[in-house]
Amino acid sequence: MKEFEAPIRTYRSDAYALLPTPRRLASARRITVKIGSALILDQAGGAIREEWLDSLADDIARLRGRGQDVAVVSSGAVAIGRHALDLHQNTLSKTDRQAAAAVGQVQLARAYTETFARHRLTVAQILLTPDDTTERHRLANVSATLINLLNFQTIPVVNENDAITSCGASFGDNDRLAARTAQLIGSDILVLLSNVAGLYSADPYESSSTVLIREVHNVTPEIEQMAGGARPGYSAGGMISKLVAARMALASGCTMIIADGRDTHPLSAIDAGKPCTWFHPSPAAPIARKT
Repeated sequence: MKEFEAPIRTYRSDAYALLPTPRRLASARRITVKIGSALILDQAGGAIREEWLDSLADDIARLRGRGQDVAVVSSGAVAIGRHALDLHQNTLSKTDRQAAAAVGQVQLARAYTETFARHRLTVAQILLTPDDTTERHRLANVSATLINLLNFQTIPVVNENDAITSCGASFGDNDRLAARTAQLIGSDILVLLSNVAGLYSADPYESSSTVLIREVHNVTPEIEQMAGGARPGYSAGGMISKLVAARMALASGCTMIIADGRDTHPLSAIDAGKPCTWFHPSPAAPIARKT
């Protein structure tokens, strides 16, 4: 991606202010990290980016070592499965997508299991449908299971159950699923690792005069206008879906970060102050979490 030399500014309601962003990742008690398909998978050959995944495991092990709970929401099953089944057409049928998800999820789970085993960390797989997070009884069961897994010091790896969900009854993208997961476990911070540095004032792929928005305190219509669509490749979301996730997270009192995750050790980079976008909940948001 083209590097941008535009000034980095902080967005506050209706004005820009030249304010630095302090390091806050270390202050969280519980963190949810979302990983997109474009990060975990090499788009040219369809292989899992093992070096990158190992570096992410190193980062998460470091967070666990300082007493922080971490849950992972990971895309990638469909993208991995379509290569395994030699399904290279641009649009998959419903049944082909479900088959690809079933095949790819096994390989995805194995990759996470192996990389976290280097740190003697246990991985748990959780596959969800939208009904699991909206129907009250099932929601309570999912929440209790996730929290219990964290209490056992495991790393829950959550994904949508694409092998059985239909397009009309799905999350649509894992940004929304990540925000829902963060709500279910009471995360302090939700990190969306992306292929861009954060929210820009305009689509950075189409304009060289954009500025990176370092802080957002309210997802206003003006903020929404800054979002573009999903880029070509494996990703199903885009900045629009990330702003939907931001609304969900902020309503639960959860801070959200959009950060560039393409380089190795992406969470360490955030800790070190790498420019990204922080979305801050209002002081009244913890009431919404309790609700």
